[in-house]
Amino acid sequence: MIALGADHGGFELKEAIKKHLEDRGIGYIDCGTYSPESVDYAPIAKATCDRVVSGECEKAILCCGTGIGISIAANKVKGIRAACCSDYFSAKYTRLHNDANALCMGGRVVGTGLAIELVDVFLDTEFEGGRHQRRVDQITAIENSK
Repeated sequence: MIALGADHGGFELKEAIKKHLEDRGIGYIDCGTYSPESVDYAPIAKATCDRVVSGECEKAILCCGTGIGISIAANKVKGIRAACCSDYFSAKYTRLHNDANALCMGGRVVGTGLAIELVDVFLDTEFEGGRHQRRVDQITAIENSK
């Protein structure tokens, strides 16, 4: 199960991603927004990421105008490793090396075709572990030291 969230700047991209997930037979929970009307991204990022942290969803996909604001907000949720990606290599390696559990994209930056490719590589790539686990553990230690 994938948690989806977007503000108005990422609404159209989120809707395209929903259709793609349906086509692939992947379940999702849409955490909003539900229209292109202006909304703030931080509460949507929290609601979406809370679904991942609780275990209800495996990963999150978040969209705003640039992908940056919603990724900053997502990374404030304990247990989330969100990456703002606009290229295939970054989307793949954030899973392989960082075990990212939230993909963030900009609806005004990434076109639908590329976004679908990024979603697919993000969802289909497993974490390598090994030496990378130590680094993820260091990130978690920083998060837990607050």
